[in-house]
Amino acid sequence: MSKLKHWKAAAAVLLLFNFAFGAGTLAAAVTQKFSGTTATAASASADGNWGLSFQTEGKPPVANATADQLKAYNASYAEMTEEKVIYLTFDAGYENGNTPAILDALKKHQVPAAFFVVGNYLETSPDLIKRMIAEGHIVANHTYHHPDMSKIASKEAFSKELTDLETLYTEITGQTMPKYYRPPQGKYSEANLQMAKDLGYHTFFWSLAYVDWYQDKQPSKEEAFKKLLGRIHPGAVVLLHSTSSTNAAILDELLTKWEEMGYTFKSIDALAASDTV
Repeated sequence: MSKLKHWKAAAAVLLLFNFAFGAGTLAAAVTQKFSGTTATAASASADGNWGLSFQTEGKPPVANATADQLKAYNASYAEMTEEKVIYLTFDAGYENGNTPAILDALKKHQVPAAFFVVGNYLETSPDLIKRMIAEGHIVANHTYHHPDMSKIASKEAFSKELTDLETLYTEITGQTMPKYYRPPQGKYSEANLQMAKDLGYHTFFWSLAYVDWYQDKQPSKEEAFKKLLGRIHPGAVVLLHSTSSTNAAILDELLTKWEEMGYTFKSIDALAASDTV
């Protein structure tokens, strides 16, 4: 393949991941915008898109499924607690130079985080994966190819998306990948949640995210703080994208502000342990 063709192919992959990774949070953003105060928790299958409605400041949003409904599938979107604790997570589809600054900020504040990665990230950024692990973070499963998993009917095909990533992770790190899974694009079904549980996985959604994935339309610092400070709540599972230059630029200050608000940070290990059936 010529260098030009290789560059075009790489650019296409990055564009695809950029769109796909944003789609999940976009579904949540649309739900937040239009559901207002009338949203009620639906069945765990809902409409296949994870969605949130923020109704009371300082409280978890109403989601497509309740914490108790999700718990039956070893799944979580937040911890129902009055303790001011945050579970910080990142979705990582590809590396564009922002992860080192994110890791620097996490190290400075001694904050544990979870990075949900796909095959592309493992293939291109093994050194960053090793750094994440060395600095005490969790590297978790966001599937190999980032498909709409709710459209995968067979357990074999569902399992392959997870186990192929596990295999590559082990080849790179020499370790077994933690059994934590985040559905690509926030799309899921009851059958998917059961498949993940049967494979020994704990599924993580989120209770706070914002539109941070458009590379040519990054939010300003003020826009980011308005959402991430205004909607933080005890027990929050926060989803940020590691591709965001805004996140890389503000994370040190953001962590400081959350700390000043009285929040501390825990690993998702703790949340998974409390929700396992």
